[in-house]
Amino acid sequence: MSASPGLSASALLYQRALEILPGGVSRNTVLRKPHPLYADHASGCRVTDIEGVERIDFANNMGSLIHGHAHPAVVAAVSEQLSKGTAFMMATEVEILYAEHLLGRNAGFEKLRFVNSGTEAVMAAVKASRAYTGRAKIAKVEGAYHGQYDYAEVSQTSTPRNWGSADRPSSNAVAYGTPPAVLADVVVIPFNDAERALAILDRHKGELACLLLDLMPHRVGLRPADPEFVTALREWTEADGALLVLDEVITFRSEFGGAQTWYEVTPDLTAMGKLIGGGFPVGAIAGRAGVMDVMNPLADNVLFPHSGTFSANPITMTAGLVAMELFDEAAVARVNALAKRAMDGIDEAIRSTGVRACVTGGGSMFRVHFKKSPPLNHREAFATPEETRQLAVLLDHLFSEGLMMINTGSAALSTVMGEAEIDLLIAGMKGGFEKATAAQ
Repeated sequence: MSASPGLSASALLYQRALEILPGGVSRNTVLRKPHPLYADHASGCRVTDIEGVERIDFANNMGSLIHGHAHPAVVAAVSEQLSKGTAFMMATEVEILYAEHLLGRNAGFEKLRFVNSGTEAVMAAVKASRAYTGRAKIAKVEGAYHGQYDYAEVSQTSTPRNWGSADRPSSNAVAYGTPPAVLADVVVIPFNDAERALAILDRHKGELACLLLDLMPHRVGLRPADPEFVTALREWTEADGALLVLDEVITFRSEFGGAQTWYEVTPDLTAMGKLIGGGFPVGAIAGRAGVMDVMNPLADNVLFPHSGTFSANPITMTAGLVAMELFDEAAVARVNALAKRAMDGIDEAIRSTGVRACVTGGGSMFRVHFKKSPPLNHREAFATPEETRQLAVLLDHLFSEGLMMINTGSAALSTVMGEAEIDLLIAGMKGGFEKATAAQ
């Protein structure tokens, strides 16, 4: 493909990328029309692209940068470790220090293992559940995203065309060629509907290794689970002998000990990722010692042999430990208060413009929907073509105003933001709502 004259630097790079990368990217989330923009540098809550345009970053790499970009304390600690080495065929002390820190944030965390991504953490949690229970099937919420593991991704892209009845949601594949046996081993339940969920689970008593649950699933609408729903699922798993696995890859940022501290339940396992890497790829599985010990290589009978070349590498461990030490109770409270200010301001912008919209969220994350009331589950959150067009108008307006959001209309705040940035976002939202209303 020959380069066209007059194109921007990002457009020229994308032409090259299309020749060597499927779709020109390695992750679909950076795509935008007519082409992705390419970052040059970033600091704090601002990112500058290769054209020299600076934007306030409310996406924070899909919620993984709790302290924004290039935090001085993280940069200093990682730079020191880089000079010592990046990975060894030996253990390092910082792995122990960091594990102790994370275990200290939540009383339900008795033992922990590090991996390299949220997908890997969920996968390991599911496999550990199978090893512990001797069962094969899992249950998960319709529409919930849990990474790219075949079993965990079932139903995440379900649509009205294939999602089946509310009483018996279909197990639908995401990737073409997914083995039918995978679909048969995944039980799909609705979010925030305890009666229907329990009726479905009752048809699979004694079969489930675990129930995989995100307490505020992004793709289901970024609405916190109702306490009654969570309690009902916990009681069912305990009675059945299945494990409760919480996916806190995104939501662990919500409170000092994770979003699970909003509820009076203790899971058997928790999968973590994103922010706990301090800006580097990471994942972790934590939970009950007896369950975690299925991965114990010193056992007479190792039920789940588990390892990874870059698991607990000292770069990630160093960055993560510094970042999470900085993310103390005061920092959590401050960034959560900023999110509440944003949600309150967006609510007011919705009222003043008369747009048909609402905002959901919790902790330091929120999401805008072009719906009259907050969606209860995946089916209610599913966007119509008109809502999709309105969201595109809003996001394009925000981008033109120098404000970056996640492409679902979501935001994940960072501790380096202040009220000034939040107020700029609220003003941008108001302008975007006015344009979206005119585009109806």
